[in-house]
Amino acid sequence: MPNGGWERVIQKLEVSSLTEKQLAKTIDHAVLKPSSTEVQIKEGCSIALKYKVAAICVNPCYVRLCADILKNSEVKVDAVIGFPLGANAPVMKKAEAQRAVEDGAAELDMVLNIGALKEGDYKYVREEIQQVVEAGRGALVKVILETCYLNEHEKIEACKLAEEAGAHYVKTSTGFGPEGAKVEDIKLMYRTVGPRLGVKASGGIRGLSDALAMIEAGATRLGTSATQTIMEDWVSRNYK
Repeated sequence: MPNGGWERVIQKLEVSSLTEKQLAKTIDHAVLKPSSTEVQIKEGCSIALKYKVAAICVNPCYVRLCADILKNSEVKVDAVIGFPLGANAPVMKKAEAQRAVEDGAAELDMVLNIGALKEGDYKYVREEIQQVVEAGRGALVKVILETCYLNEHEKIEACKLAEEAGAHYVKTSTGFGPEGAKVEDIKLMYRTVGPRLGVKASGGIRGLSDALAMIEAGATRLGTSATQTIMEDWVSRNYK
């Protein structure tokens, strides 16, 4: 599969030499609550711009708004696909991805079909990821495993399928399941596909200590709504 020009070797970050700018560039600022309003989306864009994070992660209906606000900035728009259950038909995920890119998304976080994975229908899972990658037309694609529902073997297989399908990242969680990111899952995912693919930790990252633990384990992106807290903690603790 073509990689859309994205770098396929994603270097693990060293916490001991991490800079404030590098920390900010690990963050996808998430505004994904079903109750999120346009006002809150705009506030999220302001936070993303203030700290110059990697991306703002939003539901598809807000992609065009964010793209307009973030135009001419270095902050990308990241749309969730098949969110949060992953149970949409592949054709719907493909259409959702196509529309998100048309509206201005540069990154796509798709939820794989968890039931199909657990049943061992790897062909189905691989092909639906591949369809989103193709529909993304060069957008960076992150595959959400929702690790809280998977055993170790299933997590490994999901990572392999994502790589085979041409995705660029594997991601732990939606943040809407019963559990979020765990250090042991990040380590497992990095061992499986790193540094060829990036690893995104998401769900339950509420402060700087959480963020640094995930980066130490191998995460190169963090999905969090606590961006301001994390960055303020960095400054107040005099990390350089």
